[in-house]
Amino acid sequence: MTAFRRLLVLLAGLLGAAGVAAAAAAAHMTSDPTLATSAQFLMIGAVALAACAALGIAGGARWSFADIGGGLIGLGTALFSGALAARVLWEVSIFPMAAPTGGMVLIAGWLALGLAAFRRGRTAT
Repeated sequence: MTAFRRLLVLLAGLLGAAGVAAAAAAAHMTSDPTLATSAQFLMIGAVALAACAALGIAGGARWSFADIGGGLIGLGTALFSGALAARVLWEVSIFPMAAPTGGMVLIAGWLALGLAAFRRGRTAT
């Protein structure tokens, strides 16, 4: 497993843990549904990163669109969910347009992951 794919798996674990923590905070600390949205995106992103790493590993050692998609999904999820959570929990803005920027990176990541379907190379027998 490449170092980048190990990083994706590590980030998947961190995003998943943050998602559970955000869900608990949404249930017990605030009635603002924005924090629950952040939790949902964190947990979806965690599963997506694990899947991207697995798809990359299954495809062999070379880089693939699954790796690129995983990197973008990880970055976009952290930025989008982090911006939402920071606004609800600490009433701060990471930077102007942080959540929409994270959302656009997420969209790009999902599109890149979709391109992994067209990878050339080894074929299953």
